[in-house]
Amino acid sequence: MSKQSNTQTGRVQELLAHVEKPSRYLGTEINRIIKDPKTVRLHMALAFPDLYEIGTSHFGIQILYHQLNRRPDIFVERVFAPARDLDEQLRRNRWPLCSLETRTPLARMDIIGFSLLYELNYTNVLNMLHLAHIPLRAKDRNDQHPLVIAGGPCVSNPEPMAPFFDAMVFGDGEQVVTQMADIWMAWKSDGGTREALLRSWATLDGVYIPAFFTVHYDPNGYQHLHPRFENYTRVKRAIVADLDGAFFPERPIIPFGRPIHDRLRLEISRGCSRGCRFCQAGMIYRPVRERSPDHLLEIADAALTATGYEDLSLLSLSTGDYTCLAPLMEQLMIRYQGERVAVSLPSMRADALTPNLMALIQKVRKTGFTIAPEAGTQRLRDVINKNIKHEDVANAVREAFALGWSVIKLYFMIGLPTETREDLDGIADMVKALKKIKGPVKRRGQINVSLTTFIPKAHTPFQWASQMGLKTSKETLAYLKTQLKMPGVQVKWQNPDMSFLEGLLARGDRRLADVIEKAWQNGALFDGWSDQFKFDLWQQAIQESGVDPDFFTIRRRSMDEVLPWEHIDSRVDVAFLKDQWQDAGQAGTVGDCRWGDCHGCGVCDFESLKPRVFERCQSAPVAAKASVDVPDGVLMELTYTKLGPARLFSHLELVNIVARAMRRARIDLVYSQGFHPMPRISFDDPLPLGMESEGERMWVKVRSDIPCEQMVSSFGGQLPEGLRIVGCRLINRQQPKTQPKRDAYAIYLEQSDFFFERLEQFAQASQWPYVRQTHKGRIHHMDLKTCVQEFYWKDPQTLIVVIAKTETGTLRPADILANVFQLDSEHLASIRIVKVAAS
Repeated sequence: MSKQSNTQTGRVQELLAHVEKPSRYLGTEINRIIKDPKTVRLHMALAFPDLYEIGTSHFGIQILYHQLNRRPDIFVERVFAPARDLDEQLRRNRWPLCSLETRTPLARMDIIGFSLLYELNYTNVLNMLHLAHIPLRAKDRNDQHPLVIAGGPCVSNPEPMAPFFDAMVFGDGEQVVTQMADIWMAWKSDGGTREALLRSWATLDGVYIPAFFTVHYDPNGYQHLHPRFENYTRVKRAIVADLDGAFFPERPIIPFGRPIHDRLRLEISRGCSRGCRFCQAGMIYRPVRERSPDHLLEIADAALTATGYEDLSLLSLSTGDYTCLAPLMEQLMIRYQGERVAVSLPSMRADALTPNLMALIQKVRKTGFTIAPEAGTQRLRDVINKNIKHEDVANAVREAFALGWSVIKLYFMIGLPTETREDLDGIADMVKALKKIKGPVKRRGQINVSLTTFIPKAHTPFQWASQMGLKTSKETLAYLKTQLKMPGVQVKWQNPDMSFLEGLLARGDRRLADVIEKAWQNGALFDGWSDQFKFDLWQQAIQESGVDPDFFTIRRRSMDEVLPWEHIDSRVDVAFLKDQWQDAGQAGTVGDCRWGDCHGCGVCDFESLKPRVFERCQSAPVAAKASVDVPDGVLMELTYTKLGPARLFSHLELVNIVARAMRRARIDLVYSQGFHPMPRISFDDPLPLGMESEGERMWVKVRSDIPCEQMVSSFGGQLPEGLRIVGCRLINRQQPKTQPKRDAYAIYLEQSDFFFERLEQFAQASQWPYVRQTHKGRIHHMDLKTCVQEFYWKDPQTLIVVIAKTETGTLRPADILANVFQLDSEHLASIRIVKVAAS
């Protein structure tokens, strides 16, 4: 890393001392990739417009990050939307938004690629560009600015965000983004114009160049796009035809903190052909493409070894439809039952939950059990082509309770086409019927019901449908909450205002760009978070822009009108969507085409592009990895540093980091007993966030003797920057853990006359009263003179304080500095404090 980059890193870490969760912004995670930007031809940032905990859980970024970084001529970094506290610090200090890995300002990147997964993240995109000092709109950028591109499911209707991007990618990104990178490097070498680059990108499947279409609006208010070039009139979705041969990262980055998906995730298949008429993903990711069971087992072995994860989740749109699911689950159970790796599944279709499969799942730690009936009556489930019956749901719940699950989650939508009061009552009737099923240990199980307003999305048979109005949505939710008010049932719902806005942004045209920008200017950020969402800011923006939201939301669209996404080709024939829309009105259903007749959706050519499933499920037998119960084991004491960036780990993060590092190092740990066995690891009293230490202690129980040299090299080599093992010893079982009677700290504080005088006053005083309040509100009156054993200047920049431990606990040096030197919390946060060995 360059000297300039190190300087920027130091300054950024100074800012991080003032934010709530600083580890979000460290960029020192295990398995992240560092290169010298000067040695590559293309320097790119993958940007996620939401918090780190959300973005690091999106596996698409992991795939592109590792795939592109395999190339020696490409360096890809990451950046996530800063939370409001860091946002404020960046603005106050006039610092640009930078990448995580090398702290490179985003404005210096060659390409910035945003992931558009959720419409309510749109204002975050604008905010990140603004913080990076990059013009928001593509037309205002020039050759001195990076190319700003986007991908993700929201590009299925790119128009509301089109003015902000130079290019947008629709479909699978693995191949097309690599092709775009190659074209960029060739263009850079040739020295062509920006438009020449965009013309070359436009030849690729899936690449939409908004500037290559001009816009006008007819008297009815419909948007019409006119292509500038005759050979570029539609954008066909990019597809990876063979998922089993596609790249998958075997060393994914392990996020700090608590990401929403804190586990290893294996994408077992892509696409779904069940044909649910409301489901955009089921249409735009066709056809079904599976990874082979043997390949998945290889990936799991490599990735668990490289990460140390204790949980593994099988990921796809419809996991229960994976051809070899039960055999794959069985193989995973056998392989990892001795390593305490839990295998979980996402939301399952009720008709896919066979007793055999559920019996396999219940052998490991039980995660959430989720079923999505979507509608309360069979008629409405037929309308939406959700081909499950009430009996399927009841049987799945009955089996789940019998196998020990105590909580069932059910998902329903309101506002579906043709919905009546009878359909709403059907939701309550289904929940009441399921409540009668006996839960585990002869008690009723808990049922959690989630309600959300249906949003008609682009490229689905329901794209012509109207969205339920805001007033009706609120009334319907109120009615259902009353109907579902019963013991053992908890009801959650999405804010109807958020659903309304999502529908507006999902179904709008380029006129929505002004609304988005005005909402951001009004202060709208993190609109997908209920505690951050401010609907009044959007209402103001809508009014200022002169947009009629009903035109895009509650209005039912005619079959022959030009839709805003007309130029985006999902590969699903519009004629098929129209037929399905007509069938929905008759409550007609169709089956899954992967097992029956082709329904003529138009996606497959049945040569290079067709459903790819693995019906041969038998894998080679795998011996179980032995696990011998050793209740006592061998106790080891390890001394470690917590310096530099590691000072920004909370204690809970540190526990997680250590446990996974032990697993990666293949240290055979002793686990606790019970339903959720945990590794036997304990620590000294936690350091405050931001404090460093040259010597903290932890104690670990291992199954057998390990030489300290091996422990230090294997375990120590798996720790992130700032954590280092500096001591190791075996502890006799009867030998008590010793605790030091005092702690010493080096405080790096520029000496001044004021500090010198205050320290002299403290030294001369016979008493120094101090009032301490515990986190439980208890008040303790203390004399700092009895607690502070030494307090002196080691040199003009280093203050040493030695603090004795008392019956009421140990005072922190920050408490003493605040009291003696009268420092406020902001000043204290900027002071470096290091715990050192007490003499």
